[in-house]
Amino acid sequence: MSIDIQYKPILPETKQPIIIIGAGGIVADAHLPAYKIAGFEVYGIVNRTKARAQKLADAFGIAHVFDSVAEAVAAAPENTVFDITIMPEQYIETLKQLPDGAAVLIQKPMGDDFNQAKEILALCRAKNLKAAINFQLRFAPFVSAAKYLIDKGLIGELYDMEVRVTIKTPWEIFPHVIIHPRLEIQYHSIHYVDLIRSFLGNPNSVLAKTLKHPAKSLSSSRSTILFDYGDTMHAVINTNHDHDFGPRHQESYIKWEGTKGAIVAKIGLLMDYPHGVPDVFEYCVVEAGKTPEWQTVKLEGSWFPEAFIGTMANLMRYNEGSSPILQTSVEDVIDTMAVVESAYQSSDTGGVKIK
Repeated sequence: MSIDIQYKPILPETKQPIIIIGAGGIVADAHLPAYKIAGFEVYGIVNRTKARAQKLADAFGIAHVFDSVAEAVAAAPENTVFDITIMPEQYIETLKQLPDGAAVLIQKPMGDDFNQAKEILALCRAKNLKAAINFQLRFAPFVSAAKYLIDKGLIGELYDMEVRVTIKTPWEIFPHVIIHPRLEIQYHSIHYVDLIRSFLGNPNSVLAKTLKHPAKSLSSSRSTILFDYGDTMHAVINTNHDHDFGPRHQESYIKWEGTKGAIVAKIGLLMDYPHGVPDVFEYCVVEAGKTPEWQTVKLEGSWFPEAFIGTMANLMRYNEGSSPILQTSVEDVIDTMAVVESAYQSSDTGGVKIK
């Protein structure tokens, strides 16, 4: 069965200039390339080290480089969307400087812990900000394609969702992240926690264990998270960033199983990161009397940079009124942060003692 899958994001109807706050690697590798593809106007950029902002401005043709967030806000055109890409401990200070009612996209995670997430939520409410968190995996082409098939009912009732990542992650290229005391779940598996929530809603409870490598100083590099959605839905995340034994047995995929079919999406970005390999999107729809056959669909784009179009486009459409739903709003993502916090509590508490 061949299906015309709709997976590309709907772009806003109006022009909304973007001011980027921060000039780290993610801006160069994902934000700016994505906005260029989409045709979004980046009006200006600001960074504590101005030379880094200037370098990106020169490379991507950004007209304005500001000395401070206050200067950027003062110069912002009407209907500006602010794109915050700095580290979480700077969010509160930065959000306080934005105009009340502004549209703002905030890099994930929503704070360094659940208490900070609640502070961010309270501030966004107090300032009436149209605030979203940049959980862009929800908008990756292979995720949007899977959602299209599932929403159409083509694989029946969803009863199983699995994320498995067995790779060698070069944490050393993230110097501000590698030292974090909550490294793996807070800065990596959180993507999958949010993704599972976007398909299945909030779990009843969560069981988790996050682990260190015996020969490394990282706070954590492997995790298992099991979500409780009752007695038929199985949802699990398994990550191992220490598989440094060549590519033969490395794997990175999301799998959805339903009563009438299944979907498997290979996350190519994570294989040989940051170079990546091609994504692979496959689905199988069971037809009565026929042997199940898997179909492979070539999708345009990947997680980086194209998914970053989706989060910004959704915020812009919400801001202009053409979309009633802000999919990764702070009001929604606070529940992702609650699940993450529960996962850490579960990991610390441990399982049931064997008698």
